[in-house]
Amino acid sequence: MTAPPAHILVVEDEVKLARFIELELSYEGYQVSLAHDGFVGLTTARDAKPDLIILDWMLPGLSGLEVCRRLRTTGDKVPVVLLTAKDEVSDRVAGLDAGADDYVVKPFSIEELLARVRAHLRRVQETEPEVLQFTDLSLNRQTREVFRGDRAIELTAKEFDLLDFLMAHPRQVITRDRILEQVWGYDFMGDSNIIEVYIRYLRLKLEANQEKRLIQTVRGVGYVLRD
Repeated sequence: MTAPPAHILVVEDEVKLARFIELELSYEGYQVSLAHDGFVGLTTARDAKPDLIILDWMLPGLSGLEVCRRLRTTGDKVPVVLLTAKDEVSDRVAGLDAGADDYVVKPFSIEELLARVRAHLRRVQETEPEVLQFTDLSLNRQTREVFRGDRAIELTAKEFDLLDFLMAHPRQVITRDRILEQVWGYDFMGDSNIIEVYIRYLRLKLEANQEKRLIQTVRGVGYVLRD
């Protein structure tokens, strides 16, 4: 069994904004739940156990700060990104003291919010098992070994890093820009076709014995690991 996409809970009472965030997160491959008031948000957080919460400060019922405080008092360590129009230092301190992990001021760019989400999910993923498994493909992060069934596959360092990133996000459509950012780094200035080249290398090695293709192209967008 492969890990499902990360589950993100969005607690936001502005319905249009909540829907916009939901669509953007879904496009990135995340599973998304919505709540429009503090009580429902708190209940959903406790019942659904999301991987990350995007939480508005000003909510009907319970405020975002109170939702965060109540989660932390029960030992819940889920990453919380607080959304607010408040931008004073004292407000930032209050949010962090309530247990929020991050703070995004409205109005914000969706690109910034998505970057914060990715950063916090990466920190959570650091505690994941060393071995990633997808159908008959396995990758050991500690030994840097890759197997397709019983067949060992020799990969270069960058091929391994690319496959690791894809296997950490199974069935999620990942854009070329995100792959460049995460595998090659923000400051990469090399050949713009580098991703296509390495995807081709990986396919040749993963399918050397006529195995089923797992790395699939989503035209105009990027790639997805899908069985």
